[in-house]
This record gives sequence, C-alpha cells and structure tokens, in this order.
Amino acid sequence: MTKETSIKLFESKKIRVHWDDNSEKWYFSIIDIIETLTGSNNPRRYWSDLKRKLLKEGFNQLYEIIVQLKLESSDGKKYKTDCADTEGLLRIIQSIPSPRAEPFKVWLAKVGYERIEETEDPEKAFDRAMETYLKKGYSRNWINQRLKSIEVRKELTDEWESRGVKKGLEYAILTDEITKAWAGLTTKEYKEFKDLKKEGLRDNMTNLELVLNMLAETSTTELSKKQKPKTLVENKKVARKGGAVAGSARKDLEKKLGESVISSLNAKKLGKRKDDKLEE
Repeated sequence: MTKETSIKLFESKKIRVHWDDNSEKWYFSIIDIIETLTGSNNPRRYWSDLKRKLLKEGFNQLYEIIVQLKLESSDGKKYKTDCADTEGLLRIIQSIPSPRAEPFKVWLAKVGYERIEETEDPEKAFDRAMETYLKKGYSRNWINQRLKSIEVRKELTDEWESRGVKKGLEYAILTDEITKAWAGLTTKEYKEFKDLKKEGLRDNMTNLELVLNMLAETSTTELSKKQKPKTLVENKKVARKGGAVAGSARKDLEKKLGESVISSLNAKKLGKRKDDKLEE
C-alpha cells in the first residue's frame, strides 16, 4: 500500500481513501462511507438513489464535489469509484437518514454555531485554539508561540489584501517565497521533510522554527508597508527580502550551534520524544 492510497477503519469497516499530493487532500470512497453509516446491503443502489434525491432537492453542486478515482476492489482489481474530500463528504452525510450519521450532523451544527460565535467575538477563537492544542498535548510555551504566530500571519495577510494580493494561489506563492528564503525549502518541501500530509506546517514546527517563521513574516509585513508593492511580482520580491531577514538569522544561529535548526520532527515525533524523557 503506497502513501497515496490506504485503507482506513471506521467501526471495523474498511474505508478506501486516496491522498492527492497536488491538492493536499484525502479523498474517501463514498460507497464505503454509505455502507458503514447505513448498513445497506446494496450501497451502490443506495448512493444512486441518494444522488437523485440530492439533485431534486436543488443540490446542483453535487457533481462538482464528486471525483472519480481508481480504487482497488475486493477482487484485487481497480475500478473507477465515486469519491469526495472531507468537505464534500460531510455535505453528503448531512443527507443520509441514519442514526449512525447523527453524530456527524450534531458535530457539524456545533462547529457552525462556534464559527458564528467567533465572528461576533474573535477572542473565543483563541480560547478554543488554546483548549484544542492543550488536548493534543502541546506545551503552554509552544501554544503561546503558536497563537502569536497566528496574529503575525493575520497582520501579513491583511497587508497582502491591502496590496491587492488574491487569496488562495497568490497567498500560497508568496508564502513559498518567504519559506524558501528563510528555511531553504518551499512549503511543500518543508512538509515532506517533516513527513506531513494534510497537517498544518506551523502546527508541526519546533519553538525555534516558529520564532524564525514569525520573524520572516513580520519582516515581510513591515517591508511591504514601507515599499508598497503594487503587483504580484513586486510582492514576491518583498516576500523574499522579508524571508531573507530570518534566513540570515537562521544561518548565523546554525554556525554558533553547529547544527541545523530546520527539524524533521513533527508534532507526533515531538510528543513521543517528550514522553520518552518523562519515562526516563
């Protein structure tokens, strides 16, 4: 089984999944999910009927969220299978009238309510982030650095927005420029170095990596305010300059330390190392 395809278990049921490197998303077999949540003896027929029902209800974007991928069947052969990413899958699950689907629906309603709360009171987002990171086993020192990095990132994206930079692809391009300038790796290369897929890069940085990344983004923000770039090309130049500030700091520190500060450790490995020290 390659890293791109694997079998996940849900209540002892096999769910076929596929990882797409380009979009950095997991895609799940819809039929497998339906069989698990409904217990249907004919999940293909169930899915066919559900598609007709969704279209009648006006869900015209249905075929935009369905992706056909070749997944291995029980006979060992690969067949085109309807798949969806996490967001699309949750939308489909909302339309499945099954007791097993209810926990997902309740969770979606809770998440939606929390997002509305956070819009009215942004401080709640930070409180929930703190609580989530604590549950995952992060130290309070790391969490404080991470929350500060979120604030720094927001200041940078606000600056980009004021310069006419478009969200999505252009943000990603500029982020790559900054990361390459300070760490010597693009965002994708950095994630591969840490053996990450969908996980966020910053959530898997050490304290030192977070600090250097914040220096790079803060420097970019201040340079952008000073130089007022008007095009994507000009913003890329500013991003490289901002990242280079942290890049110089990294290289200087590495000379003094005698080792690289770019760590292959991710959150899981960092947590294991902490557990091992506690056992010792």
